[in-house]
Amino acid sequence: MKELGSTYKEVGPSSATDTGEARSPKKNTLTQQQVDAMAVSAQDPGALCTALKQAMKNGIKVVTYDSDTTPGCRNAFISQASAEDLGRTEVQLLAEQIGYKGEIAILSAAQTATNQNTWIEFMKDELKDPKYKDMKLVKVAYGNDDAQQSFQQTQGLLQEHPDLKGIISPTTVGIKAAAQYLSGSKYKGKVRLTGLGTPNDMRKYVKNGTVEAFELWDPAKLGELAARTAVALASGQITGQEGETFEAGAMGEYTIGKDGVISLGKPTVFNAGNIDQFDF
Repeated sequence: MKELGSTYKEVGPSSATDTGEARSPKKNTLTQQQVDAMAVSAQDPGALCTALKQAMKNGIKVVTYDSDTTPGCRNAFISQASAEDLGRTEVQLLAEQIGYKGEIAILSAAQTATNQNTWIEFMKDELKDPKYKDMKLVKVAYGNDDAQQSFQQTQGLLQEHPDLKGIISPTTVGIKAAAQYLSGSKYKGKVRLTGLGTPNDMRKYVKNGTVEAFELWDPAKLGELAARTAVALASGQITGQEGETFEAGAMGEYTIGKDGVISLGKPTVFNAGNIDQFDF
């Protein structure tokens, strides 16, 4: 932010399960403080809309990142990667690991999480391809981005579906908890796990054979692009309209897509061969 000549403050809920209603007062406070822009990760697509629309009415630029609101409640959304890329590649990663055959499950975060639900829809669509005819999605479970709940949900999935061959967890909390359960169970090396995780969380599970490969974007770059977009909006360089372009410093040029979506880029796949090259 120093490079951009800007200052910032970080506010947030006390837990991942706080509702949109619990988060709205924080957004209203920022509006009253007359900040120039705010960047928000939404737990629910509609819960913050009233507060964010009021902010925009007062001239504050609103950027969402990681998890979106409905498009009318913000000026731009910074997507980690194409939602389609994330959903489809997670299925592809797991399919390769289980030989395109067997029962699979998804361990998600909250049932209302916009990003998770979008990715899961693309996963389901990918599974319609004939090459996955021998794979069957038996359940979508929710761990609410809570380590203990996600651990218990993993245990429950394997008790309920003893023939399970693989789990996709598109949440960093979920995949780590699932890996923790699998690594200490009889399912280690037999039930494959992939999804979205950080290298630092997952390194030991890759090295001990619990996890073969998973993926993620660089969260630091996601945050940087959200900040640069907020400044570009607040300074009038862009308005959030489809087709507009702007320079994001050393990150290069970005183009605003349909519904104000800006994609960070392709996800990175981590495995035993490259995981030690990353530290986040």
